[in-house]
Amino acid sequence: MKVQITPIENKRGPIEIPSSKSLGHRAILCASLSKGISHIRNLNFSSDIEATIEAVKELGAKVFCFEDEVIIEGIGDFNGFSNHVVNCRESGSTLRFCIPIFSLTNQKVIFSGSERLMERPQSVYKKIFEEQGLKFIQENQSLTIEGSLTGQEYTIDGNISSQFITGLLLSLPLLEEDSILHILPPFESRSYVNLTLDMMKKFKVYANYLDENTLIIPGRQHFTCTDVTVEADYSQAAFFAVLGQINSEVWLKGLREDSLQGDKVIVNQILQMGGKIEFTDEGLISTPSSLQGCTLDLQDCPDLGPILMVLAAFAQGKTQIIHAQRLRIKESDRIAAMEEELRKFGVKITSTEDTITIEKSEILTPKENIKGHNDHRIVMSCAICATKSNDSVTIEEAQAVSKSYPKFWDDLKSLNVPIEEYL
Repeated sequence: MKVQITPIENKRGPIEIPSSKSLGHRAILCASLSKGISHIRNLNFSSDIEATIEAVKELGAKVFCFEDEVIIEGIGDFNGFSNHVVNCRESGSTLRFCIPIFSLTNQKVIFSGSERLMERPQSVYKKIFEEQGLKFIQENQSLTIEGSLTGQEYTIDGNISSQFITGLLLSLPLLEEDSILHILPPFESRSYVNLTLDMMKKFKVYANYLDENTLIIPGRQHFTCTDVTVEADYSQAAFFAVLGQINSEVWLKGLREDSLQGDKVIVNQILQMGGKIEFTDEGLISTPSSLQGCTLDLQDCPDLGPILMVLAAFAQGKTQIIHAQRLRIKESDRIAAMEEELRKFGVKITSTEDTITIEKSEILTPKENIKGHNDHRIVMSCAICATKSNDSVTIEEAQAVSKSYPKFWDDLKSLNVPIEEYL
């Protein structure tokens, strides 16, 4: 699918931000591991969330889907497991969260997914499984495991992906033995681990910090069914927060000021650049501002990288984005992809393996279509940039937004941004 965006000053109005994908994954998995029935409200049925729902069905959970909520009858134990193939589509969270959970069935399990997903590194789990004498075979189209993890001391790198830590946190409490998880510094994306711990507490399962890089995980625990309302997503709000800075005022509804989400840092990053963004009784309001270049750190918020590159193009002087290396192993190489597409807009952008440098740029009309790189965050970031072009912009692979934000185009249209969709 392609979309053509005609640049315009967006209408000043509200956007109801969809629920957090990160919290949605965690709630579904905790509910599915519980004995009894849980009710998860305000769920955004993105492609990634649907992948996790299908995965827990394979685990044996019963899931009943409604317009924006699910009722889940959890498994309580793994005795009823019989399905051995799990399609994770394009969802890295689904795959990495489920690998250690499904290992507890002590049976052979085959994970499949998109080509890009199966290429993403799983070295943390590979090392753990091989050290415990368990099967772990990663091939081009699939990943096969067999054998259950055991409770023990684990040591993993903290600068690869917090998804590995979350997968272990969701599975190790169910073992008979206690476990200790040592996380080697730098411990990046700590906020995502804290989201996991907070969600686990709602389901009466606990792990605690012994020190800032060590987690104690008691065994013999059981998830307890409960009801959860998923809060709005700062990762998705970031696109409209940036629109409000470079175009016209936008009111972002549903965001919690006390949220534990790491991507809430978008508020501080905009303030750091001199932007005007504030919480009011009516929500978070982002207002056009005179922005100044600065240094932005992605260590705990890699998903904000693409939209921050767009924001930086509108800031006076030079902006340097640091600790960006993990962007290269996402749905696309997000540094290379954004360099390629932003240069079409006339943006002055360069990079190293771990940093990105952007100078204030005049946004031009691309002479060729913008490529989506089959990456939702690339597509949405370029769409926000396109609203400030001086003529219409066509973006290819626009359907990629369904991975995390299926209503993105509808929400952008609701602000009177002209968008034409076609095959």
